[in-house]
Amino acid sequence: MTKAASELAHLFRALKAPAASRALPALADRAREESWSYERFAEILLSTEVSARESHGGESRIKAARFPARKTLEEFDFTFQRSVKKTVIEHLGQLDFLHAKENVILLGPPGTGKTHLAIALSIRACLAGQRVQFATATEWVARLSDAKRHGNLETELRRLSFIPLLVADEVGYIPFDPEAASLMFSLVSNRYERASMIVTSNKPFSAWGEIFGDDMAATAMIDRLIHHSEILSLKGDSYRLRGKDLDARIGAKPAQLS
Repeated sequence: MTKAASELAHLFRALKAPAASRALPALADRAREESWSYERFAEILLSTEVSARESHGGESRIKAARFPARKTLEEFDFTFQRSVKKTVIEHLGQLDFLHAKENVILLGPPGTGKTHLAIALSIRACLAGQRVQFATATEWVARLSDAKRHGNLETELRRLSFIPLLVADEVGYIPFDPEAASLMFSLVSNRYERASMIVTSNKPFSAWGEIFGDDMAATAMIDRLIHHSEILSLKGDSYRLRGKDLDARIGAKPAQLS
């Protein structure tokens, strides 16, 4: 190793820039071949390090978000799920809703892609440098109930308000008792016009009175969520039943006992 190379290696270590250090030899050769300006060379070299750091940070944020699976917008099957426009989802993927502190509400029957879209949009947010927390509605209630039991509810709500995006999945799969409904309302109200949420539900808004046990409580919750929001209604059959001949199974005769 030459003295210059040794000194550069030392400087890269001091700057904690391993990606730039690895990229330097190839980029230097290319810069000579293509007669880059000093400014162009510096830009490309530094961009390599920044991209590597963003990628590493994004993966850390994805892990911290606790997604149940890893889903991307590129994997979403718009040929099967035709009730949502690809252009609308791609626009959401640009994360303007997050910067505007708006919500995304995904409504539809089980298996129509709501959770997939919620995770995919959230992963985009993670990769763009935003923190995300994912949980089902039942898990959020359990978390807030535990905080309340220990006298830390306000502290927990305040801490959550600094996370740019929360996902409440599966609202409505299990009806709330009055205390659970109150905790969910506190979570949503605490973020009102301050930070974004993605909410998925298998129930239309007209049935949310059943979820919250009270029409007035449901109306208040809906008002908080939809004041600044993008609402998508997903329809059709379940992804999980694709390619399965249910008619044949339903029409099949039960096996005879010998």
